[in-house]
Amino acid sequence: MNTFYSLLPAISFLFSCLSVGCTVPSDSPSPIFSEADSLIEKAVNEEDLPGAVLLVAQNEEILFHKAYGFAQNFTYKGIPMAQPEPMTTAHQFDLASLTKVLATTFGIMLLLDDGEVELDTPIHQYVPAFSSASKDSVTIRHLLSHTAGLYPWKPTYYHATNREETYAYISSLELASPVGNKRAYSDLGFMLLGYIIESISGETLDVFLHRRLYDPLGLTQTAFTPTDGPFAATSHGNPFEKRMVADDNFGYVCDEDPESFTGWRSYTLKGEVNDGNAYHAHQGIAGHAGLFSTAEEIQTLLTLLLNDGTWRNQHVIQSTTIAEFLTPSQTGHGLGWAMAAPALPVTDPPEGSFGHTGFTGTFLVAIPNQELSIVLLTNRQQTDVGPDGRYMSLTSLRRSVVAAILNTLE
Repeated sequence: MNTFYSLLPAISFLFSCLSVGCTVPSDSPSPIFSEADSLIEKAVNEEDLPGAVLLVAQNEEILFHKAYGFAQNFTYKGIPMAQPEPMTTAHQFDLASLTKVLATTFGIMLLLDDGEVELDTPIHQYVPAFSSASKDSVTIRHLLSHTAGLYPWKPTYYHATNREETYAYISSLELASPVGNKRAYSDLGFMLLGYIIESISGETLDVFLHRRLYDPLGLTQTAFTPTDGPFAATSHGNPFEKRMVADDNFGYVCDEDPESFTGWRSYTLKGEVNDGNAYHAHQGIAGHAGLFSTAEEIQTLLTLLLNDGTWRNQHVIQSTTIAEFLTPSQTGHGLGWAMAAPALPVTDPPEGSFGHTGFTGTFLVAIPNQELSIVLLTNRQQTDVGPDGRYMSLTSLRRSVVAAILNTLE
């Protein structure tokens, strides 16, 4: 066979990859992070995980960046695709709760730098409807540290169709526990933080963040309600969330009737936020969920924090503000950021480590004393829920991958 023509398929694949930014596959995994690479390959090859992207960066340099598996391999009702879509490093992921740190926490940091907010000021001064004898002591610090006593979650879309109605509904709720009594992770608290950013800035959360953060950093694939892909597909409708409403033994006690809500989605979600409260009650733009991005652009945001608020000689956030947010409190966590297990799924994390997880299968961790950032994005929901109604747990894989990377760098 003519050598040129035998190489045509490889040449074609290479040029298509260059156009979308995927990693050209290799028969030999990178010798630098071969152990971490093998762990993800194994999860994908054994069909535990549809697809993933792993990025490792140190001292602003990307050391490893690779895509695995498929961005979408199932359609609605778990039907396998005849031609699954390969994952590339250019695919944008629904970040789920990474929105809390990569959007809302950054937004509060910027307003703090501007002198527009004080962490220990009661939030009813910024969002007046959130006021009662029991709630008037709730501060921004309480919301960021998940110690405000709010309910962890409510299906707000049963009571509201837009952010104004959602704000009114959340403000009408009494607290689930006394303010400052304990750390109880809460989506509602970060919805309120989003409203505070909007109230002070006079802009919607997405517009404010693009103007103050994403655009100055040159981020073009980090956005709420994105329109240009490629996107990694997530869930087939919202089976998990519907069961959260329907089954009080599933983890949440709800008075709402699951059958009375007519907005349950019956298609595979792709480029559309998975979280029901973000989608139905906030039109995709919320303080707790809704952001999309790529591993590489997430790494830029982490590097900004690791570099004391500077990116390529551009000063964006005060170093004192970053230090305040990344100093563990009595709960062991920072403001917005998880800094201790189990919220930070890292075995024996080095001192000062911070990170977060997202329900769709996303994860990031930064280790300041090594100037190291690790981003592992997966689309675990493509496999659909198991017999127990839950998605695949990624805790063990995340811990193993981080441990393998740290062992390699020792």
